Amino acid sequence: MKALRFTGKELALDEVEKPSQNDESLVRVVLSGICNTDLEIVRGYAGFEGTIGHEFVGIVETSPDAPALVGKRVVGEINVGCGRCDLCLAGDSRHCFERTVLGIKGRDGAHAEFLTLPSRNLITVPDDVSNTAAVFAEPLAAAYGISEQVKLGRDTKAAVIGDGKLGILCAICAALDSDNVCLVGKHESKLAIAEKQGIEGILLDDKSSNLNKTFDVVIEASGSESGFATALDLVKPRGKIVLKSTFQGKAVWEAWRVVVDEITVIGSRCGRMAPALELLQEMKVRVDDLIDEEFSLANGVKAVGYAGRKGTLKVLLRP
Repeated sequence: MKALRFTGKELALDEVEKPSQNDESLVRVVLSGICNTDLEIVRGYAGFEGTIGHEFVGIVETSPDAPALVGKRVVGEINVGCGRCDLCLAGDSRHCFERTVLGIKGRDGAHAEFLTLPSRNLITVPDDVSNTAAVFAEPLAAAYGISEQVKLGRDTKAAVIGDGKLGILCAICAALDSDNVCLVGKHESKLAIAEKQGIEGILLDDKSSNLNKTFDVVIEASGSESGFATALDLVKPRGKIVLKSTFQGKAVWEAWRVVVDEITVIGSRCGRMAPALELLQEMKVRVDDLIDEEFSLANGVKAVGYAGRKGTLKVLLRP
């Protein structure tokens, strides 16, 4: 099969053996999405080598322990735990110490014609959710997952930094709980996408000083080191900063400001897929405007280059 692989510090479309895990389901990938983590892996993030990609929708070809899944359209939880530790036994493998992560850690990913995952990781896609919507389930889950750690009320003032695809999804999800959400970014066209869904957009260059220290919660989703400094400017004393960005390199930031203003800093990575599918099915989150371009998997290297251009939103791959 064809697979988009990062090995030896090079990204290439390779011919590899179709995966075969006797105890896992084989999924034929219908559509996959390129995200910022893929771009950072190519820059050296996480030290991963292999098939990249973790956002997908596909059809189950074989499933030894769950034959009822065969022929079903599915998305998948990307963390595969050991199944033995306390975390896994409690039903949450996201922080299992022995976990593999689809296309990120110890497991080949979704930018390929086929992938394998345990049947317990697969969630059936409702018939009324399209493939182009379902492929957003993973990033939407990551955005909505913030609500597991930070509870927003209707009056909570929240700012999201970064008007890329993840930032827009974070703003939309925050607005499900709060009436006071704004998206801070650098592109009027991207801010307009959030504004169509009732979220105030603020151009970073126009951000006046009277916004400093006015937000109860600031979600940093810019994918850049500078986003943390902006978050420190915007958050109130004793407010909360949620970090969503993953990028290669070491961040330099003024830790003393966190201490002096008694700010709580929260890391947020993966969310749950089932609630994300519900949001898509109920049309509480609309994603069509987030799709920038679609490429064939055969043009995967070109697609990653395109996705890395400034101002680009979601780029999809179709095997």
